[in-house]
Amino acid sequence: MMLMEQTQMATAALPVAEFRDHMRLGTGFDDDGVQDGGLETFLRAAIAAVEGRTGKVLISRDFLYTLRAWRDLGAQVLPVAPVTAINSFVIVDRTGAETTIDAAKYMLEQDMQRPRLVSTGFVLPQIPVAGEARIAFTAGFASRWSDLPADLAQAVFLLAAHYYEHRHETAVGEALMPFGVRTLLERYRTLRLFGGRN
Repeated sequence: MMLMEQTQMATAALPVAEFRDHMRLGTGFDDDGVQDGGLETFLRAAIAAVEGRTGKVLISRDFLYTLRAWRDLGAQVLPVAPVTAINSFVIVDRTGAETTIDAAKYMLEQDMQRPRLVSTGFVLPQIPVAGEARIAFTAGFASRWSDLPADLAQAVFLLAAHYYEHRHETAVGEALMPFGVRTLLERYRTLRLFGGRN
C-alpha cells in the first residue's frame, strides 16, 4: 500500500501573517517579511506532524492510494480522513493496462475516523495477480485555513512556535510534541482496535 500526495498546499493557503502575529514578532520595519520563508517552513512541518499524528488532513488536497489486495472484499478503508470525494478508481493489470471502474459500482462512506470505498454490489472489482488498484480522492477539513476547526489550527500554531523557539537545538528532548499540542489533538487520533487492522 502506498499513499501519495498529488497536490501540495499552496503558500497562499498558509496563515503566515497570522502565525507572525501569534509569535508577536516585530512589525513596522522595512524587513517585516524577512522571516516569512522560515515561518512557512515551520508551519508546513507542524501541519505534517499534526496530520501524521492524527491521520487527518487539515487543508484539502488530492491523494492517490495504491494497493495490491483488498483487506475486505466489499469495502476498503482509506488511510486518511476526512475524505470528501473519490475522484477515480482504476484497476491496473501486470502489463499496465488500466480499467476505470464505473462510479455507479462504488460509493464513499464518509467517516471521521475510517472513511471507506464501498462496493454498491457485493464485492469490489478483483485486483489481478501482480496488478493494483488506484484510488484517487480528495481529503481535508477545509480548503481555507480560516475554516479549520479552531483546536486544530491552535495545535499547529503551538507546534510551529515550538519548532521556531527550538530551531537551533540539535539534541532530541524527551517530549517530541509539547503536552498542550498532544492534548488538543487527542480527540482526533484514530483508535486502533484488533491489532491495528483496518
